[in-house]
Amino acid sequence: MKRKGSLLLLTFLLAIAAAGCTGNASEVTSEEGKTIVKVGLVGEMAEMWVPIQENLEDDGIQIELIKFADYTLPNQALADGEIDLNAFQHYAFLYNEVEAKGLDLVPIGNTIIAPLNVYSLKLESIDQIKEGDKIAIPNDVTNGGRALKVLESAGLIEVDPQAGYNPSVGDITRNPLQLEIIEVEASNLPSLLPDVSAAVINGNHAHDHGLKPAEDAIYSQSIDSIESDNPYINIIAARAEDAENEVYLKVVDAYNQPNVADVINETYDGLYVPAWFEN
Repeated sequence: MKRKGSLLLLTFLLAIAAAGCTGNASEVTSEEGKTIVKVGLVGEMAEMWVPIQENLEDDGIQIELIKFADYTLPNQALADGEIDLNAFQHYAFLYNEVEAKGLDLVPIGNTIIAPLNVYSLKLESIDQIKEGDKIAIPNDVTNGGRALKVLESAGLIEVDPQAGYNPSVGDITRNPLQLEIIEVEASNLPSLLPDVSAAVINGNHAHDHGLKPAEDAIYSQSIDSIESDNPYINIIAARAEDAENEVYLKVVDAYNQPNVADVINETYDGLYVPAWFEN
């Protein structure tokens, strides 16, 4: 499936450009007369965009994927009009960015949920973590908070329930093993694995470094049920003024199709799970 996806990416010419484009990207028309929609991503995950492009062919819409190096960039690029949409974050991350940076962005559709897993090169089980071990987590507010909740669900720490779904290290109320929590930019977590006992790694960065939950995770977050109000469901985001843009809503509809779910399930081996709901 991955080899097939790579070939189809070339066939459909889904351009993956370096971040840093300028100018307003809306309503751009290609030489072939298609409407180009620039979508910002983080990481290398792109296989699901092959069937999405297939689903958009009859609508004359061409997707151009714009790759960003880390989570701090795509929302500002969207707000500045450098891209049309982005598809890299969950609700909690978007709402935190909107509040912290004053961005006028909104979710316009659901995509996937990415279980947050604990990986280690030194341990075979979460039960092998011992007193004083170093555990690395993402350093952004929402993914860091989510990582702490994962460690709590694993029985390693307890956090103040008043902190909600975005606790910080300062909200840890019980740490019986006196674990050293190290906060690191999310994309750097896989490369830090040799230097820590374990790390809580986001799905896209785990995927980019060849980590698989079934084979490599020492603890996996349970997502037996996905509620429609789950703050960790990933989304497609747009500028608020474009929330009802017909072209962009067609992109959402093209994403929320069975052939896209099939590629997600077959390609990512549990790293990502389709998470859209019928209205």
